[in-house]
Amino acid sequence: MKTYEKYMLRCIELAKNGLGTTYPNPLVGSVIVYDGKIIGEGWHIKSGSPHAEVNAVNSVKDKSLLRKSTLYVSLEPCSHFGKTPPCCDLIIENEIPNVVIGTVDPNIKVAGKGIRKLIEAGKKVTVGILEDECKELNKRFFTFHEKKRPYVILKWAESKDGFIAPIKIPRKERKPVWITNEFSRQLVHKWRSEEQAILVGTNTIVDDNPKLDVRDWVGNNPTRIVLDPNNRILKDSHVFDNQIKTIIFSKSISSSTKENIIFEGINFEQNVAQQILKILYKRQIQSVIIEGGNQTLQTFIDENLWDEARLFIGNKSFESGIKAPIIALKNIEKQSIANDELLISRNYD
Repeated sequence: MKTYEKYMLRCIELAKNGLGTTYPNPLVGSVIVYDGKIIGEGWHIKSGSPHAEVNAVNSVKDKSLLRKSTLYVSLEPCSHFGKTPPCCDLIIENEIPNVVIGTVDPNIKVAGKGIRKLIEAGKKVTVGILEDECKELNKRFFTFHEKKRPYVILKWAESKDGFIAPIKIPRKERKPVWITNEFSRQLVHKWRSEEQAILVGTNTIVDDNPKLDVRDWVGNNPTRIVLDPNNRILKDSHVFDNQIKTIIFSKSISSSTKENIIFEGINFEQNVAQQILKILYKRQIQSVIIEGGNQTLQTFIDENLWDEARLFIGNKSFESGIKAPIIALKNIEKQSIANDELLISRNYD
């Protein structure tokens, strides 16, 4: 493996530590190398905290070595003042002569300006090391800035005979009918902690009354997005508990006395997925995991507004019930989780 690639891989490994905590900022990792050895490393932990390059520089014990070192970073260093000062200025001030960058930042506030600033300061700058891997690392960030919408993940579980739920029967309690095992369910909570929002339709709330949180994992709860065009959801449902920020999409905007409950009005007669994603983009939401039900999932599939599909096939048969969404899967990865099968498909190459 080439030297540049070896250290860029380490940057990517470090950056992944921030998955789910850096929004709206990207995942970034950085290492500083002197004489073939890593003398400093860091990653961006959360918005408002120091960037990866700052943490890497601060971790170097002998700062005099910086003038003879190479700084590697998975994403172009920023050149503007945000919640923190520009990383380019830090690199220049510490007289680091060489900078190796994974990929250019798609954010219009940066987008090549950081690279230009470093070159103008006399630094040797190398760009495009493991570029595809660095873009994959920040697939949410790139989708948000390039496509002007959140990164969309579809997720559902279906029985061996292709149903996502059995035939509705009167229930004493509003709770889910589980198809998958406890390990798959814990994995879903891990996924929720990694995304900025989670979206479900009316029937999911009416039938199951889910909390849509990460109680089976350690991490941040995603913003809850709920479709309720005809205001059918009971006010004692968990989504109205004001514990987590929740956006309700309805035919008309209603007022709310609760700080964490927000209503948005859209036209449910056409381009529903497109309207939802446009509003989520305006609200700076970079990723959303859509967990159901069938009609909601099919809406995003039919409008071809999805990036990944994560499908569990459980070890149960229902013989009849609510059919699973119809989707053409490609680029499929398969995993076994105890007696469940997980299929992951991407809607891009």
